[in-house]
Amino acid sequence: MNSRGAGAVPKASADSLLPARSSAQFRPTEAGNALAGLFVNRTNGSTDQYRDFQNAAQQRLDALGTRHSGTTLHLAGALQEAPREFLPPDEEGCARLRHLDTSLRMIEAAFPEVGTDAEICRLTCAMLEGAWRSRALTPPRAEEPATACDCPLCRRLPTPPARTLDDYRWRQSAGRPLAVKTWPYRRELDSVLTGGWSWTRQLNDLEHDLGHRNRFEDDILVFHEYKRVIDTIDTTRLTQHVEDRLAENFSTNSARALVSGLFAAHKRSVDEYWLRQHDAGRITLPPTNPLGHGSYSLLQMLDCLFWHVAPDTELWQEENLASLLLCRVIDDMADVRADALTGEISNFWLAEMPAHTKAFYAACAIALVKYGCTPEAHRPMWNTWLLTTTVVWMGLTGRHALWFDGITEGLPPSEGCPLCDLQPNPCTGILTHGTALTIAPRPAVPALSPRSAELSARCRARHPGAWPLFDAELHAFEAVHGPWRGDADNAWEILRRTYVAAVEASGAAPSPDRARQVQQDAGVVGSERFHALHDPLTGREDTALLAYMFGCAHPHFLWNATGYRPTDVAGDWLDG
Repeated sequence: MNSRGAGAVPKASADSLLPARSSAQFRPTEAGNALAGLFVNRTNGSTDQYRDFQNAAQQRLDALGTRHSGTTLHLAGALQEAPREFLPPDEEGCARLRHLDTSLRMIEAAFPEVGTDAEICRLTCAMLEGAWRSRALTPPRAEEPATACDCPLCRRLPTPPARTLDDYRWRQSAGRPLAVKTWPYRRELDSVLTGGWSWTRQLNDLEHDLGHRNRFEDDILVFHEYKRVIDTIDTTRLTQHVEDRLAENFSTNSARALVSGLFAAHKRSVDEYWLRQHDAGRITLPPTNPLGHGSYSLLQMLDCLFWHVAPDTELWQEENLASLLLCRVIDDMADVRADALTGEISNFWLAEMPAHTKAFYAACAIALVKYGCTPEAHRPMWNTWLLTTTVVWMGLTGRHALWFDGITEGLPPSEGCPLCDLQPNPCTGILTHGTALTIAPRPAVPALSPRSAELSARCRARHPGAWPLFDAELHAFEAVHGPWRGDADNAWEILRRTYVAAVEASGAAPSPDRARQVQQDAGVVGSERFHALHDPLTGREDTALLAYMFGCAHPHFLWNATGYRPTDVAGDWLDG
């Protein structure tokens, strides 16, 4: 057990205030252990079908050149590490948990199918309450001496550019309105927040056609995010509306949405409670938080399981859980600086974990994006476009740090780059038995397909300084993906204003203004061009290419979001 939490947990008089249900009576540490056990027992291991497709992808890559030996890095499964010990909640926290339990009982009585979902919600919220109180009240520990790590990933960690609160005025969940309205029922949903989520559902559903593209009762999964889109929403009225609708047209996913909404509301209330205490000077929150490897993963999973819900047959599949966790890691990579300013606790890079663990997770996200660009990745499982669409969506809204924080002085060398040489990997056991990344020379196709060659020719003619790198990345992409058959006009317009513009900005003298221009124009081109990614003939092809260029291609703008270390909790609320 790797526990550096609150140590011996004192007896609290508020224990008697916890809800009567046995799972909610757990102290936060016990809740974490119970939650880990629940996930271990429910998770389904990889099947022969999944392994066959993974092996087929690797064999196809091996056929492009001589198989090279490489370096292998191992990371233990997150649930092998016992969750940290946390202080029990105070009286107000217990009151919040009582209120939560009352609502969950009502949902369970009406919809017993979501009993496991409700139990996850109870345990997660109990652990969240304890994590916040431990962060606020546990005396600071003496910092352990930093141990230099000589692994290929840690040697590559970047030095982050200095940023201030004003640099994050762009970080809004509502974002720039998308050009095409993907939500037929409510105008307030026509935003980047939900538009990208709906787009993922469409890409997943093209062949399987589970009916998730247009069924409003399933798409209501995002109702708990409305407050981030419109601050004046009447959540009581909305909850009643959803409950009435469920009574008329029930689906399991709709009931899950209610549980997810309760979790989001509880999380927001506990966040705001402790941040108000900090702002009033009654406590001083440190810029880090006591989340460890296992407790971070557990806290994220309820949000991920229901925000990106898969069919019941795949909900607990290891591959699905790995993609959910790494999708959240990518969100955290982009938002770490703003989250540090606003005090957000559920951020991987604020947690008390070794830098190597954080670097490994970032590398896993890159390896999974690469795997998501292979055609083999999308055949056995429905929810396989999640990580690729997440990278593209964030890049096309200006909300991601890909262009903004990723632009640093000078281009790092591509020769011998361990991030370029990361092999595609589904990172299946990242929660359970662990995962291993392989770093070996990446393959490249000897010649580009016609449409990729057209992209290369346009870049050579209009941006000759960026062309050698752009062309090399196209060769590497087609090795992973196969011949590209996308919309060259749409892809080029996006890439020249995002990836190519960022490469040129990186090679020039450092300029925060130039970085901001690229970042803001990424949102403009996303608003203009997002609709083309819904095309059933070319949308998947364009999405795969953009995901590779945004998340995997040299100079790895995504990776450049890993070097940040928080120094203070200050500033306004932003959108956290």
